[in-house]
Amino acid sequence: MGEQESPVGSDPVSSRRVLSNSKRNVRDVAIILVIAVVFGILVRTFVFQSFYIPSGSMIPTLKVGNRVLVNELSYDFHPIHRGDIIVFRTPPKDRGNPVIKDLVKRVVGLPGDTVSSANGKLEINGKPLSEPYLPPGTVTSGVPTQKIPPGELWVMGDNRQNSEDSRFFGPISEKLIVGRVTLIYWPLGSFKLFG
Repeated sequence: MGEQESPVGSDPVSSRRVLSNSKRNVRDVAIILVIAVVFGILVRTFVFQSFYIPSGSMIPTLKVGNRVLVNELSYDFHPIHRGDIIVFRTPPKDRGNPVIKDLVKRVVGLPGDTVSSANGKLEINGKPLSEPYLPPGTVTSGVPTQKIPPGELWVMGDNRQNSEDSRFFGPISEKLIVGRVTLIYWPLGSFKLFG
């Protein structure tokens, strides 16, 4: 008599292998999910931070109610550039609302620059600064001629007529910077990536 073949799947050893593989797959998926959650928390905590825009000082670039994502490590990899939009801790000379802990403005003057305003334009080192992000006809005034010290920046809102900025509190220390605004993510219709 020939050997009888056992039906497929009736071998107890094979069943244990299938169960063992299933448990391993579930465990692997759980580990991947835990790693993804931890990575997400670390990125959220140490790389990117979300901010709500409460005022119109950066109109038209940032509007009231926008939510922006700020890269906190941006300046660990490259220098600060003129034109960057940054979030920074409220400077000591700010006389605004004491409840507000962070401000958002645009960097227009770098360390060593001489800033001033003339004929309704912001001037850097005696020459009008090209500011394509401002609406046509924007008037910039109230910038006393001064040289920006090392380690400090001159920051201004894009809504020049409605922005308390370096004209009010002077240059800010680079040490106050939280990070660079990288994108507007809310509302969805306002989505914009900043280079």
